[in-house]
Amino acid sequence: MRQTSSRQVRLKLVYIDVWSLVKLSFLVWLCAGIVLIVASILIWVVLFSTGIFDTLNDTLRDVINENFSIEDSFGIGQVALFSVVIALLNTVVGTALGAIGGFLYNLSVRFTGGLLVGFQNS
Repeated sequence: MRQTSSRQVRLKLVYIDVWSLVKLSFLVWLCAGIVLIVASILIWVVLFSTGIFDTLNDTLRDVINENFSIEDSFGIGQVALFSVVIALLNTVVGTALGAIGGFLYNLSVRFTGGLLVGFQNS
């Protein structure tokens, strides 16, 4: 059996490519948006199928003395559309914040000298 020696290397991160960070943050926020859309639709379906909306309708009918239906006010289409709008806004804002963060890191490297990162070859 051959023995390998592990060697530690210390490197400084002195530059982040802003375009690469924009692409990465876009993909991360796009995936988060898809998760948000699927989760909100699944939560609505679970609440509808378990009868929670019927219980809430009865409670609200007793409180406000009017006929009220949550399914009519917050249907699956409205929930899905709201989720898509929020996911798109999160993707745009998150991508912009990723670009701004990379730009600010590149500016701060001039004052701090960069981020020291250690790696080990094993």
